Amino acid sequence: MKFPTKIPNRKTKCKTNKTTSNSNLNESLDIMRLDQMCSKHRLCKHTFGLFSDSIMSILRDMGRAFLLLCSYSCKEAIAVLSSLPPHHYATGWVLCTIGRAHFELADYTQAERIFSEVRRIESYREEGMEIYSTTLWHLQKDVALSALSKEMTDMDRNCPQTWCVAGNCFSLQREHDIAIKFFQRAIQVEPGFAYAYTLLGHEFVLTEELDRALACFRNAIRVNNRHYNAWYGLGMIYYKQEKFNLAEIHFKKALSINPQSSVLLCHIGVVQHALKKSDVALETLNKAISIDPKNPLCKFHRASILFSNDKYKAALQELEELKQIVPKESLVYFLIGKVYKKLGQTHLALMNFSWAMDLDPKGANNQIKEAIDKRYLPDDEGTELGGMGGLEPGKLNHSFVVQGRRKWRTQTTLSFRQTTATTFCEMFFILFTQNKQ
Repeated sequence: MKFPTKIPNRKTKCKTNKTTSNSNLNESLDIMRLDQMCSKHRLCKHTFGLFSDSIMSILRDMGRAFLLLCSYSCKEAIAVLSSLPPHHYATGWVLCTIGRAHFELADYTQAERIFSEVRRIESYREEGMEIYSTTLWHLQKDVALSALSKEMTDMDRNCPQTWCVAGNCFSLQREHDIAIKFFQRAIQVEPGFAYAYTLLGHEFVLTEELDRALACFRNAIRVNNRHYNAWYGLGMIYYKQEKFNLAEIHFKKALSINPQSSVLLCHIGVVQHALKKSDVALETLNKAISIDPKNPLCKFHRASILFSNDKYKAALQELEELKQIVPKESLVYFLIGKVYKKLGQTHLALMNFSWAMDLDPKGANNQIKEAIDKRYLPDDEGTELGGMGGLEPGKLNHSFVVQGRRKWRTQTTLSFRQTTATTFCEMFFILFTQNKQ
């Protein structure tokens, strides 16, 4: 017997429809939530991509600037770092790199300003402080250098930068023996710190211990064969020993590492003139001046070579330009007087000799130790200037723009062993000749 199919009642039918409707609604909500999550994920992924690209761009610029600095393209390195966003620019590493670039360009005032900002925002930073101390050494800021040394020694006595700063501080006070001990301590703390060897080498040069200085420079090269400061130091020692061929080789090696250095070119020109290559020397000095038109050392050497080659008018023009750059340098006026004497204009010669004596009454103050190299002068002039010696590293006249010493630490600048008696004899000789006539 067949029974009829059970017809669901109205309540069951409504319940089934309601369940289906709720299920569809839940599925719709799940789909919406999934879409939202996907959209958020896509947004996060896009944002992260933009963020990572920005970080990589900044790191790429910083790396490029560091590479430029290592190749001594300092102006380009400064330009790259200056384009960084302000919150990245105002960081210790970036500012230290910029300060180092200014230091290599011999722009010590700007370098000092940058490094002082580093000390303000990151007083705990040790890296780069040895360069800051050398900057203060060049600027003769003994108070600031003493304060930096005190802060560094209080902070950490186990880093080489601390002892380099202390050594620079005592070197500025001409306490060379104490400075040597501090530089030796820096090497003891970190035997792989090439800059400490170079500083120690130049301090030995100041105390005339040339063999020990040679050993220090060679150790610096052993640690870092691209440390051109050490190659420069070796060249200066060989120049002092009048081994001009060896000096030229080492200067050129330093120049191959730092081809943008007008100072190295200048010293190569000096050595070439000592080797009787005056024309080549003038070409080298012209190249140096094209790199740094206001380098007083290059201009003085060019004027001296022109004077030695009897090109008195060209030498006079060069010295007049130099006088505008360093108006208080007695050596410039002295050489101008020599030129006027050769030109027969004795009244102008006397006037310039008098100015030289006024600017340097003792003829050899504490910072003026060496004079025009007698090789620049004709034989009779060399006899008259018997007290003159060669250029030496570390003996600086700070009225010139000192461009090295501990950047390579020994950028030699002009100094003046010419005594007041010599200048007075020049004046007396002129007056005697006039009275005799």
